[in-house]
Amino acid sequence: MSEHKVTLEWKRESDRFSYESCNRDHVWVFEGGVRVPASAAPAYRGNPAHVNPEDALVAALSSCHMLTFLAIAAKKQFVVDRYDDNAVGFLEKNANGKLAITRVILRPRVAFGGPNTPTQEQIQSLHERAHTECFIANSVTTDVTVEAV
Repeated sequence: MSEHKVTLEWKRESDRFSYESCNRDHVWVFEGGVRVPASAAPAYRGNPAHVNPEDALVAALSSCHMLTFLAIAAKKQFVVDRYDDNAVGFLEKNANGKLAITRVILRPRVAFGGPNTPTQEQIQSLHERAHTECFIANSVTTDVTVEAV
């Protein structure tokens, strides 16, 4: 259906190469030319000023849910004025004892405008459908929960 290409750029910046000395900073280059500075999470000697893969996964799940929600709402002729999410992912041991982002909680807050405002039940239904149809949520084993506010 579609391909999504990202180039990753990294190079050694020290004479020694060891766990302690190796730099974690790298760059994600997306097809449109956007360059995103990335690193390991600070807990793993990464640069806190850069995006880390764990945060990026949480952001991808949140973003995908929102984009799917907006598409479904628009098709139902609901006007969304604002959408905010305070998503959180949990890095913990999975059933196999391996560290993984085992669960993500999305906490979207949505403000509607226009003449056709959805009921609470309709909003819940929009979120359930968005979760079911989100490409990223369908791609991971992480337990994703939506706690709509």
